[in-house]
Amino acid sequence: MNAFCPEPSCAFPARHGSEIERARRAARLIVGQIPSGVSTEPTEAEWAKLGHGLLKGDPQADQLVAWMQATGMRAAWAQVNQAIEAGVAAVPDASVALRAFFEHVERRPDWVQEPLLIHGAKVCGLGGRAGMRALAVAGLMAGYQLAAVNQTLLATGALEKGAARRIAETTKWWIDVTEPGAMAPGDDGFKSTLRVRIIHALVRHHVSQQPTWDEADLGVPVNQTDMQATYLGFSTVYLLGMKLVGIPLRREDKAAVMHLWRYIAWLNGVEEGLLHDLADGERSGMAWLFKNLLSQRMADADSARLAQALANEPLHRHYPRWGWLMGRFNRSMHLSLARLCMGNETLRDLGLPVWTLPWYPLWMMVFNQALHRVARLSPGGKAWLMKRGRAQQRDYLPVLFGEQAPALRDVGAVKAGVH
Repeated sequence: MNAFCPEPSCAFPARHGSEIERARRAARLIVGQIPSGVSTEPTEAEWAKLGHGLLKGDPQADQLVAWMQATGMRAAWAQVNQAIEAGVAAVPDASVALRAFFEHVERRPDWVQEPLLIHGAKVCGLGGRAGMRALAVAGLMAGYQLAAVNQTLLATGALEKGAARRIAETTKWWIDVTEPGAMAPGDDGFKSTLRVRIIHALVRHHVSQQPTWDEADLGVPVNQTDMQATYLGFSTVYLLGMKLVGIPLRREDKAAVMHLWRYIAWLNGVEEGLLHDLADGERSGMAWLFKNLLSQRMADADSARLAQALANEPLHRHYPRWGWLMGRFNRSMHLSLARLCMGNETLRDLGLPVWTLPWYPLWMMVFNQALHRVARLSPGGKAWLMKRGRAQQRDYLPVLFGEQAPALRDVGAVKAGVH
């Protein structure tokens, strides 16, 4: 029971709303971005939706995984990959589960507008490397505050695998889905998202079978409520991150980014009832994110271990020169962004220093505002900024992956027996 659902009949997992006041303090930066007049307190119906979401996985992907398990993973993956690469029509003996899943994802919802998907992808490129750094800190590192969400990640061997590979694979997927036109069936963003969705379902199946998983406390692994928090991190928090590093965006730019991520989230299995409102993009997303955070359990010792591993991840990149110096310089940039994004309580909870100065975002704010103002005075200036930013993002993949080809391998399912 809690303030939003006082009746004993609210049989949600124990984590739901278990630390509301602590969550409010941690979410102050989000609250500050929500315009006055926009409701931030969840209604009883919204609170119940978040609570029930903790108990719901992704039925279509879960049914596909059940078929894969029954068929045998090697043979099933061959058919799944064939359907991902060429469409389910290219699989002549497709099972009912395989056909149902792919016929659903290959049929776009009526609300999707291709021009907005392309515009949103271009705006994501506008952030360049600075935008990606802001996302890594404001989205991923700050996201480690969500202690219950981390339990699925830890159950798949996240600490053993290491932050370097995790951030590389996440960055590769993010670049795939934010390439203009890449969310069309058969293109890289569409295919990468389907692979991530299926692996999430495999992780859900594997982790839920572990005797240490407590569903009454945590809910279902990779559940709807946690998937909502993740997609809002990639959309609303990315917009906030670009603001923190001084990249000016118009209302139509933000709306396009939110439209793109609404479709990515839908394709990744988030139910439409947990997606932000189409007509009120960023504001609706920010309000939903705040309500979601109220539902979450806040940072614990595992959160601190994950956050510190991510803070140190720049030390393990594959820089072409001056590796020792560049690693420490990039780590300093991460910590300075964390100082701006998080309050003292959150930094201490995550085991991060509170004395770091926010030098990097302040420097980038001045630099980016000057660069964008000058460039946008010139014909084609905004297009040049988008091209420049996207090139920075693509060119950084070798630094993250080293000699390995940039690719999604198992997206966290190290112990799930996927391959």
